[in-house]
Amino acid sequence: MKLADELDGDEFALNLTSMTDIVFLMLIFFMLATNFGDPERALGMDLPAASTSDAGPPKELIVNVLEDGTFVFEGQALEASALRARLRQAAASAPETPVTIRGHRLARHEAIVRVMDACGAAGLRHLSVGTSASPEGASGDDEG
Repeated sequence: MKLADELDGDEFALNLTSMTDIVFLMLIFFMLATNFGDPERALGMDLPAASTSDAGPPKELIVNVLEDGTFVFEGQALEASALRARLRQAAASAPETPVTIRGHRLARHEAIVRVMDACGAAGLRHLSVGTSASPEGASGDDEG
């Protein structure tokens, strides 16, 4: 019973000194092993200018589908055939251009599918559907 009395009287203490040392050593190691400089900038290259250089990734195309099924592309209301022609033009210059289809919540699904078909026929494959964030707690159901 003497052993049980001795354990009750002593407090358990965890010595974290060695753990702290290991953490600081790891921190120093990773700081020294990390490459903070950009290797391209370290070369000091001065590149010549070109008038036909690529300005960056292609601009995103946005097609709006209104409640009545009207297509709005770049601020202009278009018929389906005109929309297909404009999408073909955009795909000819940059086939990787992303397209966002933003349909009114009461628009017919058929109209949105027509835009998707037009994008596919034009060769545009990076499609997304635009949505808005719903208010917290809203179920999204209009019917009771």
